[in-house]
Amino acid sequence: MAIQNTIVIIDDEAQIRKILSITLEAADYKVIESSKGKDGVIAVANYHPQIVILDLGLPDEDGFSVLKEIRSWSNIPIIILSVRNSEESIVKALDLGADDYITKPFNSSELLARIRANIRRTQQSDNETSLTNGKLKIDFVQRIVYKNNKELKLTNTEYLLLSLFIKNIDKVLTHNFVLKEIWGPSHTEDSQYLRVFIGQIRKKIEDDISQPKYIITSSGVGYRMKMLND
Repeated sequence: MAIQNTIVIIDDEAQIRKILSITLEAADYKVIESSKGKDGVIAVANYHPQIVILDLGLPDEDGFSVLKEIRSWSNIPIIILSVRNSEESIVKALDLGADDYITKPFNSSELLARIRANIRRTQQSDNETSLTNGKLKIDFVQRIVYKNNKELKLTNTEYLLLSLFIKNIDKVLTHNFVLKEIWGPSHTEDSQYLRVFIGQIRKKIEDDISQPKYIITSSGVGYRMKMLND
């Protein structure tokens, strides 16, 4: 079980770890620091933190290897914090199981917001019979989606897509991940196929499809359902 308010930082830059520690401790988090990948994996196993903040450029092994190793035995939320800002690196990290990706230099307020979002998501029970986001509500028992308490007419595929997004709220889902989850591994290259369905869903759930509030595009990477308060 994850220890509440504990965060493991795996980053080889002492200055970055110092900044992160000051920021996180001011927000009442307990911080465990590691400068190497192997030590970081041990820290995660020993301390069972709520969140891991992982750099990709580590002195002893690549951050992708650390990500794969942790993900092989734990579903703990992992936020990548890296100077690498290419679509290739972002997509690779998310496909390997990272829950979020933030590039350096980073905004402290944004980082804290992403941490809170990931913690909220992991606290959602897998046995939830319904989930609400803003004016949307999905009833998983009856397989019905409501907006403003009015039932939306959705196809089965549209329902499955919305369910996937709301269960992973505020998490960027790559094209490959969504295609594999909904249509199977033989469709992981059909990104145009996915764009068509996202467009159809937006017509039904968004007030203004030119300025979507619910399903946000992460250019070249995938889509994210944004957490809304109303």
